[in-house]
Amino acid sequence: MRADARRNYGRLLAEARSAFAERGTDTSLEDVARRAGVGIGTLYRHFPNRHALMSAVFEDAVSDLLARSRELLDAPQPCTALVEWLREIIAHAGEYRGLARALMSASQDEGSHLARCSGPMREAGGALLLRAQESGAVRPDVSIDDLLQLTNAIALASEETAADPALADRLLNLTLRGLKP
Repeated sequence: MRADARRNYGRLLAEARSAFAERGTDTSLEDVARRAGVGIGTLYRHFPNRHALMSAVFEDAVSDLLARSRELLDAPQPCTALVEWLREIIAHAGEYRGLARALMSASQDEGSHLARCSGPMREAGGALLLRAQESGAVRPDVSIDDLLQLTNAIALASEETAADPALADRLLNLTLRGLKP
């Protein structure tokens, strides 16, 4: 990448991160480009669609969640480790209005940039889930795909009910009761 292209890419990511945090993930891409001081064509040359831009913006958070899952693999209580990781996913999804909805829709579209990010997340969560299942704390018929969809649904419900900050934790606890054998 040329130096000016790298600068544009960096500015676009910084402005998208800021805009997504302020106004949600459905913010105008034209506005992101304008704030970065580039044209919309430049944005689309770097990011062919909204999901590609979102994937790049959330790459660091996904890396952090993946690293955290590796740390939790050695936790003495596998079910507690799984629950802690799920809570961290919900917290991350709650940082950007619209992220949970986008993640839920992207899970059905394997070609989506966001879906490609979810592959490593499913693998990491699958390892935590397997440990919890092998310990007898989680039913064997629970799948990581279902668990991640539930986690995103909890994040979405929490986002829609901002006046109740404890909602996400209550819903996660209700969900976890259904996971036990």
